[in-house]
Amino acid sequence: MDLFDHALQNRMKTEAPLAARMRPRMLDEYVGQQDLLGPGKLLRRAIEADRLFSSIILWGPPGSGKTTLAMVVANQTQSHFETLSAVLAGKADLRSVIDRAVERRKLYGKRTILFVDEVHRWNKAQQDALLPHVENGAVTLIGATTENPYFEVIGALVSRSRVFQLRPLSEAEVRAVLENALTDRERGYGRRTVEVAADAFEHLVRVAGGDARNALNALELAVESTPADADGAIHINLQVAQESIQRRAVLYDKDGDAHYDTISAFIKSVRGSDPDAALYWLAKMLYAGEDPRFILRRLIILAGEDIGLADPNGLVVANAAAQAFEYIGLPEGIFPIVEATLYLATAPKSNSALAYFKAFQLIEQEGAGAVPQHLQDSNRDARALGHGKGYQYPHDAPEHFKPQQYLPEKLLGAYFYDPSEQGYEAQVGERLRRWRQAQRAALGIARNETLAELDEAEIKDIKSKHKR
Repeated sequence: MDLFDHALQNRMKTEAPLAARMRPRMLDEYVGQQDLLGPGKLLRRAIEADRLFSSIILWGPPGSGKTTLAMVVANQTQSHFETLSAVLAGKADLRSVIDRAVERRKLYGKRTILFVDEVHRWNKAQQDALLPHVENGAVTLIGATTENPYFEVIGALVSRSRVFQLRPLSEAEVRAVLENALTDRERGYGRRTVEVAADAFEHLVRVAGGDARNALNALELAVESTPADADGAIHINLQVAQESIQRRAVLYDKDGDAHYDTISAFIKSVRGSDPDAALYWLAKMLYAGEDPRFILRRLIILAGEDIGLADPNGLVVANAAAQAFEYIGLPEGIFPIVEATLYLATAPKSNSALAYFKAFQLIEQEGAGAVPQHLQDSNRDARALGHGKGYQYPHDAPEHFKPQQYLPEKLLGAYFYDPSEQGYEAQVGERLRRWRQAQRAALGIARNETLAELDEAEIKDIKSKHKR
């Protein structure tokens, strides 16, 4: 390298985008992925000890730190480090790297780590060309991909690699990345007076969507496009932050009223069978950066609480949407959420599952009744104490129903569950009326009482006690 090349490299370092300048150089500077890189974790130990002998594939969304982690490995390893972009490089480039790696190992006994960015962009033939060199140890592969490697990378290569899944950064981690950029005197804005308003800062954090590069690019645009005042200070307000990240802020504090009010409006719209309102509040939450998993958890709860047996598939759809989102992620993962929202909003409704809290309240007030003898476990004390004696096996009957006592004696004829006339539950109610009538006739039960409905305040109180 001559003097001019050295000067060019130094100039490029100082003139590089903020996201490139702030890229961590060592593990201690790396933010996020603590489940992989926390103290004592396997990957961290391998990097720190320079014992990355087996190939790895880093799978995660943009801005989660895949390339950054590869660069950290490059800085901490004694092996030679080579980089290829699968977008630009072909088999000829790969062959050149492999030839150099073999020669290096032969002459100097030095290993080569090959980082292939966007490895899923290589076609099968190109990936096949890499496979034997990974298998014989000519290179140790670090592949980075935003796509599911189990689908986009050939199985033979995946089977010879350890797959590590990186997650989007949390808001706290994005916040730490931005704070580092503002205070770092060598690579960031620590030598300049940059004042970012609290609401502007939080907007950058929230809208970045767990993408550190996105957040740093937005901060850089805000700082570099804002003129300094007379004292040389640069002030970044909410309007500048909105323009820098190309999205407008929505009033939505995850720990404040806007958060709880919006999710309340969403759930009440679904419960109230208004799919249009439900979509509006869903869009507001996702636009503002709400965690989709929080929304999905609430939809699963609603499926059980507000739809229930009126449409048992409601719970199936909600749970399937949650699983699909974990499998797909954003942005395409929005579609299962929307489908679940529309399905639940247009499904027949029933809150009959709240019958559970009637039973819970009764036990709380009166204590639990004794288990009737014929329902007791007959596996242990049947001979000595008569446990299970007199039990009639329902499947022996033609309709798989035997009218017999199941509640404690003092509760016979008391009913907690009152089926609605909605959807599938109407069929449930019809069967249940026949069974209850046969049970009353067989047991001579005169009492026929459906326990009074609980109001919303009572249910909330019982739920609170139940959680404790």
